[in-house]
Amino acid sequence: MELTFRAATPAERLYTVEQSMQLEGQTGCVGCLWADMGADGQGFFSKWNSRRKNLDTEEFQQELENVLETLIGGERYGGFLKSRDAMEGFCREHPESSFNGGAAFGFRADTEQYSYLIRLTPCKGEENLSIYCYRRDWLDQHMKRAEKGIRFITLDYEEKFTIEDGGMVRISHQDGSVSDQMCRYIDDYHMEIGGGRGRIYHICEFAERLERNGSDVTPLGNLLPAVCNEEQKRPLKHHCKDRGAAR
Repeated sequence: MELTFRAATPAERLYTVEQSMQLEGQTGCVGCLWADMGADGQGFFSKWNSRRKNLDTEEFQQELENVLETLIGGERYGGFLKSRDAMEGFCREHPESSFNGGAAFGFRADTEQYSYLIRLTPCKGEENLSIYCYRRDWLDQHMKRAEKGIRFITLDYEEKFTIEDGGMVRISHQDGSVSDQMCRYIDDYHMEIGGGRGRIYHICEFAERLERNGSDVTPLGNLLPAVCNEEQKRPLKHHCKDRGAAR
C-alpha cells in the first residue's frame, strides 16, 4: 500500500473535526475513527462512526486497518500511535503541524483512493486521536473550489467582502449585541454560518436576513482578493431565484 504522510495545511485542518451533513456529502466523508491511549498511555481504545454506508465498504475497512497498522508500527512515521508518549514526542518533532494554540496537531495521509485527516491531542484525559476519512478525489475537488472563499453581499447584490473558508465574521445586532461566527464554504452561492453544525444560507438570503433584522456583518481575520473567475461574475439576481443548497 502506497501511503503519503505530511503535516496538514491550515485549510486541511478544517477537515480534522466533524463536518456538517452538507460538507460530509460534498467531501465524500466515509466516517471517523476516534481513539485514546487510556490512563497509562499504552492502550488504544477506538470507536468507529460510519457516515456514508455506500462508501464504507469492506475494501475501505481493510485499507483503514492497514493504514492504522502502518502508523502504529511503521518506523518511517515514528510509530506515533504506539503510546501517548510516542505521540507527544512525534508532535514535538513536527511543530509545523500545531494549531489551536498548540493544543492539537494535524496531519494528512493519502492513499490512491482515500485521504485521512488526522488530529492528535497527546494529553491524558483527552481524546488522543481522531481520523476523518474522505474520498480523496471528492475532498480535493471541494477544497479547490473553496479556495475562492466565501462572499458576503449587500441587499443590492454588490459584494461587501470575501473571506477564506473557515474564516470568522462578526454579526452586530440592532440591540448592540454581537456574535462571532465561523463560516464554511458550501459552493459559490451558499455558505454555512456557525461552523460544524451551523445553518446554511444562500448569500442573497443572508443579506436579506441582515437587512430585515437591522444587523450588519464585518470580517474578522483574513480577507481574500476579489474573485475574477467567470462563474462568480454572473449577475447575482439570477441566482437569488433558487436558494436551495447544492446537493
